[in-house]
Amino acid sequence: MLFFLLSNYLFGVQAFAYESTASPWLNVGFYSAHFQSNLGLRNANPGLGFEYPIAGDWRVTAGRFTNSDDAVSNYVGAYYQPWRWKRWKLGAVTGLFDGYPRAFDGGWFPALLPVATWESAQFGVNVVFVPPIKNRLYGAISFQLKYRVGAP
Repeated sequence: MLFFLLSNYLFGVQAFAYESTASPWLNVGFYSAHFQSNLGLRNANPGLGFEYPIAGDWRVTAGRFTNSDDAVSNYVGAYYQPWRWKRWKLGAVTGLFDGYPRAFDGGWFPALLPVATWESAQFGVNVVFVPPIKNRLYGAISFQLKYRVGAP
């Protein structure tokens, strides 16, 4: 709570109330625009995942996709997006990922990533900043298209 009060005071950012629609979102993976485009990394990262609103500005998420190293990755985590600007939500996604051969021998590792989300009644996109981690992960801006199941 102190964080929200401080951010409102310092930056004029407002935290808004929870959306009343609790329909799940399905996504089809990611498209990653890598910072090191000369390395032959896979930009199209097809997969299947979901998001589900649970309370306030929180959503749970899980899925599977083909990552930039052309290996299969899984993820499980939660979005926290307390700030709004028009149709955009701002916050972070935190969770566990696996399947990156150079990161922890392909095993599970934690991540905390800034995310911006744009949503209409039926479609949306998550825009995630993935920082590079030397000799483990390549940095990128990743785009995740999504569709709301049972949209009004």
